[in-house]
Amino acid sequence: MSRFSSPTAFADPEDSPLVADAKRAPVDPVEYAYTEVRARVHQFSVPPAAAADADSHRDVILYNLGLGASEKELRWTYEGDDEFGALPTFGVVPQFAASSGLPLDWLPNFNPVSKAAAVTIVVETRDKKTGEVVFENQSTVFIRGAGGFGGKRVGSDRGAATAVNAPPKRSPDAVVEEKTVPSQAVLYRLSGDYNPLHILPEFAAVGGFDQPILHGLCSMGIAGKHVLKTFGPYEDIKVRFAGVVYPGETIVTEMWKEEGKVVFVAKVKERGTTVLAAAAATLVNGKAKL
Repeated sequence: MSRFSSPTAFADPEDSPLVADAKRAPVDPVEYAYTEVRARVHQFSVPPAAAADADSHRDVILYNLGLGASEKELRWTYEGDDEFGALPTFGVVPQFAASSGLPLDWLPNFNPVSKAAAVTIVVETRDKKTGEVVFENQSTVFIRGAGGFGGKRVGSDRGAATAVNAPPKRSPDAVVEEKTVPSQAVLYRLSGDYNPLHILPEFAAVGGFDQPILHGLCSMGIAGKHVLKTFGPYEDIKVRFAGVVYPGETIVTEMWKEEGKVVFVAKVKERGTTVLAAAAATLVNGKAKL
């Protein structure tokens, strides 16, 4: 199981004792059960030959719909299409239960005068039969008032995951706009993120929001879809969440082709605010279809 099987896999000589102990704590794998629904011949009048190959990949279709895929985009919404598949950011779905369930109780209790803690979580999604890595997700969260325990102040260079991705000082090479719908978060949550922040007005109000907000990973997925449709497939994507989108608002993705990657910024058209920054996608083989 590669480096994850070793209790010292992520050890760093600059770690404080608190961090070193947290890294050594064992974490059990979480199984992701991929949902397939077979078409019923008698119910949908599907020819038997077609039905044999018509495993409707429900999780993929739900995810694609949550990112605004339409009835005209059959490669993302119809399991029988020759090019049927998931949008590339689907990789955030299988890991969600694992990453959201990781304990952070090893951190110091909140202290309003303490520094913030930056915690980076790495989750691999592997094929259960072969052990092959299918997706890797890295995420860093800043936790106010839980720092001050020593150790490194600046994290290690992790390649694309820590790249600055400053937009070039020129007009974007491409701009794509997409208006979300008021029910966008209601649909996206079916892909596994059931945080009430995205559906209950009273819960959103506690967080200081006028209404439930769109999932940040949904905003990322929509922008990632814009990159895919404009420049072609990519092998990784990185963003920094800089603001929120309210369902029904318009996401504007500004993109620049820079060598083998696409640097992009996502904004809300109605409010002129930036929601995704320091963002980029590394193109497959460094080539764009433009």
